[in-house]
Amino acid sequence: MVIYVPVVQVSVWSGISLENKKKVVEGITKVFVDIGIPSQATTIVISEIPRENWASGGKLHSETFANRGH
Repeated sequence: MVIYVPVVQVSVWSGISLENKKKVVEGITKVFVDIGIPSQATTIVISEIPRENWASGGKLHSETFANRGH
C-alpha cells in the first residue's frame, strides 16, 4: 500500500486571522482525507506575504488595494 504525503504551500497577504488560518488548514486537510489520505500525513505551510511584495497586472497590491479596506 502506498501512502502519499502531501505538502501544500499556501501564500496569503499578511494579516490573515488565526481563525481563518484554521479554516484553511481544516478545509485543505479534508480534501485529502476525502480521497483516502490520513489527516496526519498532510502538511500545510502558510506563508504570509506583505502586499508590497505581491503584484498582479503590473501593480503592487499595496497600491491596488490601498483604499479598499483589504
